[in-house]
Amino acid sequence: MSEPIEDPVAGLVLAAGGGRRLGGRPKALLVHRGRPLVEHAVAALRAAGCTRVHVVLGASADVVRERAELSGCVLVENPGWEQGMGSSLRAGLESLGATGARAALVTLVDQPGIGAAAMARVRAAHRDEDSLVAASYGGVRGHPVLFGAAHWAGIAQSASGDQGARAYLREHAREVTLVECSDVAEAYDIDTEADLGHLE
Repeated sequence: MSEPIEDPVAGLVLAAGGGRRLGGRPKALLVHRGRPLVEHAVAALRAAGCTRVHVVLGASADVVRERAELSGCVLVENPGWEQGMGSSLRAGLESLGATGARAALVTLVDQPGIGAAAMARVRAAHRDEDSLVAASYGGVRGHPVLFGAAHWAGIAQSASGDQGARAYLREHAREVTLVECSDVAEAYDIDTEADLGHLE
């Protein structure tokens, strides 16, 4: 029996990446402003109003559990994390399926320039289980994204490799509500050594 849901929108952090182009340093533990990136992502989701946050771990999951302060989060381990973000998205949505949440607000651990303001904007556009919402930057779709529960099965089926929900969103483009966030967030990724310059 699922527990009662006060907040129908659950936060979901995809934090399983191994940082292959960063010398194998797990992205979740890269330090920004004195704290691991995974802590920043969780804090931003909570500040945006998500009382329930699930975090998908993969690379060095035991070390992340040990070093990052993630109390109150549901930690989901993705043993197939090396297959790409699609497998982590599937694992995260599956974990939310048992909670009674009606939507997932999904953010990536390696985008510290996207904080609570953008997440709150996207979350505010949630209407029901059929909602599909994405932040946009100059009209270009980006993260965070919000998936109503009616879409979870379809997204899980199409998610593969590093594509995540990209194919599904492309197929359902007319249903996606875009929320401009370029005035409150920067959508850069921490993928390479050069990108580490964004961290403080």
